[in-house]
Amino acid sequence: MCGITGFFHAPRPADTFPVTVSRMLGMIRHRGPDEMGYFFDTQVALGAARLRILDLQHGQQPLADASGRYLIVYNGEVYNYLELRHELVQHGYPFRTQSDTEVVLAAYVVWGSAAFPRFNGGFACAIYDRDEACLLLVRDRYGKRPLFYTRVGDEWLFASELKCFLAHGGVTLRFDPAQIASIFALWTPLPHQSGYEGIAQLPAGAFLYLRRQVPTPEPVFYERLDIQADPAILAHMPSSLAGAAEETRARLHESVRLRLRSDVAVGTYLSGGLDSAITTLLAVQHATQPVRSFSISFSEPQFDESHEQQLVSGYLGTHHTTLQLTHRALVEAFPQALWHAEVPVFRSALVPMYLLAQRVRAAGITVVLTGEGADETFLGYDLFKETLVRQEWAQLRTPEEKQGRIRQLYPYLSQFQQHAATLAGVFEQFAQERTAGLFSHEVRFQTSRFGLRLLRGEYGDGLAALQQLLASRADEVAGHTPLQRAQWLEFTTLLGGYLLSSQGDRMSFAHGVETRMPFLDPQVVRWAWSMPTAWKLSPHGQEKRILKEAFAGMLPTAILERAKQPYRAPDAAPFLGAEAPDYLELLLSARELQRLELIDDTVAIPFVQKLRRTAPERISQRENQAFLFLLSLALLQYQLVEGRGAAGVTGQIGDWAPAAIAGLLVRRIDGRAMGRGGGREEAGRTTGYP
Repeated sequence: MCGITGFFHAPRPADTFPVTVSRMLGMIRHRGPDEMGYFFDTQVALGAARLRILDLQHGQQPLADASGRYLIVYNGEVYNYLELRHELVQHGYPFRTQSDTEVVLAAYVVWGSAAFPRFNGGFACAIYDRDEACLLLVRDRYGKRPLFYTRVGDEWLFASELKCFLAHGGVTLRFDPAQIASIFALWTPLPHQSGYEGIAQLPAGAFLYLRRQVPTPEPVFYERLDIQADPAILAHMPSSLAGAAEETRARLHESVRLRLRSDVAVGTYLSGGLDSAITTLLAVQHATQPVRSFSISFSEPQFDESHEQQLVSGYLGTHHTTLQLTHRALVEAFPQALWHAEVPVFRSALVPMYLLAQRVRAAGITVVLTGEGADETFLGYDLFKETLVRQEWAQLRTPEEKQGRIRQLYPYLSQFQQHAATLAGVFEQFAQERTAGLFSHEVRFQTSRFGLRLLRGEYGDGLAALQQLLASRADEVAGHTPLQRAQWLEFTTLLGGYLLSSQGDRMSFAHGVETRMPFLDPQVVRWAWSMPTAWKLSPHGQEKRILKEAFAGMLPTAILERAKQPYRAPDAAPFLGAEAPDYLELLLSARELQRLELIDDTVAIPFVQKLRRTAPERISQRENQAFLFLLSLALLQYQLVEGRGAAGVTGQIGDWAPAAIAGLLVRRIDGRAMGRGGGREEAGRTTGYP
């Protein structure tokens, strides 16, 4: 697991490449603190910051194939690499390492782009073809690992994180107003968005060829997000819920078995919910040594799940560590977490994940299994239940019946118990689709409109980009039911753009920790999509029914019967109370806010002042979201757009460069000179490749 970066067709002397690529690597050293390597010739510079997980003594990057034609820098893990390696050996490929990096490169050499759908894992990589003078970028099917690219004149740049581009010297970050409006409306960047002008994100499940003569290449999807049932799976679908539960359990067993492949210790995140409990249970059953589990606790009872965490840990016998989060810790770490997230956020929940990863790394663990993807795959979110209720709204005849259904939706939110009548009015407004294709999400988007008021009016309602995306990928959603459309939207937007990124990959890799998600194994996802809806979400609103059936008797009854409670953290309150940070002044000063051209300071300043006078329990959900978006946008303006960095964060521009660059060995593979490159920095020294 690594961070990768580089550039292609740079219009300057190649002997300047090492300094530039080293500076870019320095910005993402947190992703791969174990060693750093780069390659360059007259056309390209490739760099990788490596986190050693497989084949610890070998597998250094960049890595060339046996012929020397292809080179790869690779961020990720392909969990079925041993099976693929066996196939490739049958094809006669001469392996030299035991790493999955070499398997990924060999698979491309042998099978071309047909290799990518075979990969089971989370990855992003760049493959340089020296003979064709082109660079291939590719990303995993669900967007677990990030990959950005941009063009400066004739030069292409790519990186795992946007901050690498700042170290290149030819890129200035500037917010893209239309993308920021979209992020405010949808809570997340869309698959192709970065939030910044001129910088694109490679969508999940796609690859892209970069060539000098093609100024605007289009990504090619090697796998579409098809929520429809798989005919091959349907042909063998059990006829009973019990039979389906057995198959579900078997597929998750296999998924966890693959994700325990590692040459370093593997732990788990244990939230107190069903998904992480299942993941930890299966890890315990497959592990050869006691499992380390980690969790977060809060002093506020509405956020705290420590009782459930301890219950599961005790039941399964894990060695458990709990991080108790205070308001002070959240406020102090927010700028650092945001520096790694790089985009505005609508919640503070990324900060506990940032601090938890720090604790995990301190405990000597560099790989953890998590429960992400279970809710999207097995219909666990309230949004799916809301969609069913709104579809049935006309059949609910009395106000009491309607309000009763709403209270059932949100047993963990006291404000909805007390104000069910208000929400019933909202459901009444959205019982029929208003915006084509967005029925399931219209209530959510209505809440987001409040935050859009903070932006200057010319940036629109924020939904235009999503509607364009739906139009461009209409074949993926044709014929979907409202629930299937809801799943497609969740996978395409919030899962990849926020949960796996801002709250996931970015927070864990800030401390060199890799996360693995058994519920996002493609064999698990396709299986879940193919089974009847009622086996996942019962007509009475029981979420993840099949999972509860599959693991009945294997976990505490209190966990199996517990209503879904999403992971939440305190939002605006810590920033506005006694622990209010100095950087809040970024939102209270007209002079500071005027630096944010997107923000209407005549709306923003009174809004923040109002919140400071409001009791925390009276701050609404939409006000919490708007405040966090505003605060994070102001901090990112300071950190990235103006280039002032984040206090306490290492890896900023100029923090690191190799002590010596001249005199590197010429790297040769099978007699082919690779150029005056191939440097590898490890433990503070620069050496040539062996």
